[in-house]
Amino acid sequence: MKTTRSVILSTGASLPRRVVTNDDLSKMVDTSDDWIVQRTGIKERHLADDSETTASLGVAAAKVALAEAKLEPQDIDLIILATSTPDHTFPASATEIQASLGITHGVAFDLQAVCSGFIFALATADKFLTSGSHRRALVIGSETFSRILDWSDRGTCVLFGDGAGAVVLEAREHLGVKAERGVITTHLRSDGRHKGKLYVDGGPSSTKTVGHLRMEGKEVFRHAVGMITDVIKDAFAAASINASDIDWFVPHQANRRIIDASADKLGISRDKVVVTVEKHGNTSAASIPLALDAAVRDGRIKEGQLVLLEAMGGGFTWGSALIRW
Repeated sequence: MKTTRSVILSTGASLPRRVVTNDDLSKMVDTSDDWIVQRTGIKERHLADDSETTASLGVAAAKVALAEAKLEPQDIDLIILATSTPDHTFPASATEIQASLGITHGVAFDLQAVCSGFIFALATADKFLTSGSHRRALVIGSETFSRILDWSDRGTCVLFGDGAGAVVLEAREHLGVKAERGVITTHLRSDGRHKGKLYVDGGPSSTKTVGHLRMEGKEVFRHAVGMITDVIKDAFAAASINASDIDWFVPHQANRRIIDASADKLGISRDKVVVTVEKHGNTSAASIPLALDAAVRDGRIKEGQLVLLEAMGGGFTWGSALIRW
């Protein structure tokens, strides 16, 4: 029986023009470059100006991905935007991206799973493509977290940045060969009991405001490594592989200490880990596609390699994806 796999054809990225260093932040809040680097590994981040939005950054990343795939916008029939910072309460920012690209067919919608959003969106697109209902998808992670930060709270405002990353997925017949390209397995989880550890204290229905991000940093760190390794072990079991089989590990770029601890616990060599947190900060749903794009551009990730993705976000949500590139 013929089956289908979702193959990643290309990546794209877009970052705001403005770069803000740790030294810049030290002039705004009581912090320092040493304090931030030691605790997070972050050295700088990009922040959107008034002309740059989640949708506009998403459009720019999508255009790069389409060009790399040698496709036209009309070749896409599914757009899924992972974001927690949409341009409007509604319509979905994905539809704004769709319109900006000149696409008038197919379907476009937003998906909200905070920092796990790109993994959730990738898994969702994979279900659409492998079901046969759609052929090609743009999966985008785009965020402007600077809009929801409390810039007087040094525990959170130093952590986040803005940006967008995108991939183009195409449904292809799967012949059952182990080395074939495509999404091999995805594993998603959520546990709403942890809301108070990482959330935004506003919303249309509760406060009629956008609100600000609030986080219990120590609690998030305490849960992160265990939750991350949980879904990765599930991926290993589903694919009958182990850590030594992985060519590249691309984790959510939240904190260098979490990234290193997760890799060490899983037995993944640190020289196989793609890290961009020092340049981007935590860009939530954009962090994995931004890191993917960086590693593809510099030649680290190559066709045929086994790439493992993971993320954890507020809610809590967490997930993994295993891909033959």
